[in-house]
Amino acid sequence: MRDNVQEYYGKVLQSTEDLQTDACCVVADIPDYIKSALAQVHGEVSSRYYGCGLIAPEALSGLSILDLGSGSGRDAYLLSRLTGENGSVVGVDMTQEQLDVANAHIEYHQKAYGYAKPNVRFINGHLEELASLGMDPGSFDLIVSNCVINLCTDKPAVLSAAHDLLRSGGEMYFSDVYADRRIPEDLAKDPLLYGECLAGALYWNDFENMAKAAGFPDPRLVESRPLAINNPQIAEKLGNIRFYSATYRLFRIDSLEPACEDYGQAVKYLGTVPHHPHRLELDGHHHFETGRVFPVCGNSYRMLNESRFRDHFEFFGNWDQHLGIFPGCGTELPYSNTETNDSQESTNSGACC
Repeated sequence: MRDNVQEYYGKVLQSTEDLQTDACCVVADIPDYIKSALAQVHGEVSSRYYGCGLIAPEALSGLSILDLGSGSGRDAYLLSRLTGENGSVVGVDMTQEQLDVANAHIEYHQKAYGYAKPNVRFINGHLEELASLGMDPGSFDLIVSNCVINLCTDKPAVLSAAHDLLRSGGEMYFSDVYADRRIPEDLAKDPLLYGECLAGALYWNDFENMAKAAGFPDPRLVESRPLAINNPQIAEKLGNIRFYSATYRLFRIDSLEPACEDYGQAVKYLGTVPHHPHRLELDGHHHFETGRVFPVCGNSYRMLNESRFRDHFEFFGNWDQHLGIFPGCGTELPYSNTETNDSQESTNSGACC
C-alpha cells in the first residue's frame, strides 16, 4: 500500500483539483494573520496541497515544530513564518516528487520572510519509522500532520513515536479523515479509495482509544465537518459509510486522566496570546473569553497550566477535593454533521464535554 500511496501522490495527483472528495477544502474561517502568511507561500507549493484542515494552533512563536507527511511543504512554510526566525520546522515525507517541490523553494521562503538563514528542512522517511530518522526524543514543542496518518500502514506506531518526540507539555495538533464505522476489509484494500484518504480512515472511536494507548489520555476534538464524495462511483462503493475531516489536539502531559474529573477548578484567560485578544479556543467545547472565569476539569486545567499557554491564564483552585466527573461525557459520534460549527453556542458553557 505504501507504493500505491507514493505513486498516487507522486505521479497521479498533480494539483488539489485532481482529488475526488472535498477533503482539501478548508471551510472554517481562516484568520487574517494566517491568510497573510499563506499568501507568502510559493504558488507551486500551494498548488500541491492535499490537507484537510488548518493545522496552525495558537502561540507558535519560537517553537520547534515537526510536520508529519509534509508533502510539498505548504504547511511547513506556513508554520515557518508563524514560528518566526527563532523557531524551526522539520518536515518528513516519503514521496520524493513532493519533497523535490518543497526543497526547491527553501531559499525563496527564507528571503520572502526576511530570515538570515532558513528555519525549515525536509527529511525523506516513513512516518512508521520515525525513530530511525535521527531525531532526539523530547525534541519538539509541537507536532502537526494534515490528512496523512490515514495513509499510514501502522498508525499506532506513528502516534507512539510522536508521543516520544514531544517535550513534556508539548502537543500533537493534526487534521485527518475519520469514519463513523470501521471500513470493511474489501474497501480497505482498494488503492483508489486508499489514495483518496478514505480506505485508511480510522473509525473515530478506534482512533481515540489508539491515541490513549499511545500516551495521550484525553484527545480533544477542535473542529470537524462531513466530507462530500464527489465521484458517484466511489460514493456507490462506500454505501452508508460517513466520513469526516476532524482536527484533534493531543497533549503530552503525563498526569492527564482518562476522563474529565472535576476538582472545582477554574481559569481566566488574560487575552495575551498574539492575534487572540478577546477569545481563545482550546477545543470545540472550551472557548475562553478574555476576563471571564471559566470552570474547567482537571485535565483542561493541566493542559493550560503545564503547556505553552500557562503565562496567558490565571488559575484558581487546587487538587484538594474531587467532585466526581463532569456531566455529558458520552460516547456518541462527536463530529458535526453541518458544514460549519457554531462555536458561539459554547462560549459561556462551563461543561467540560
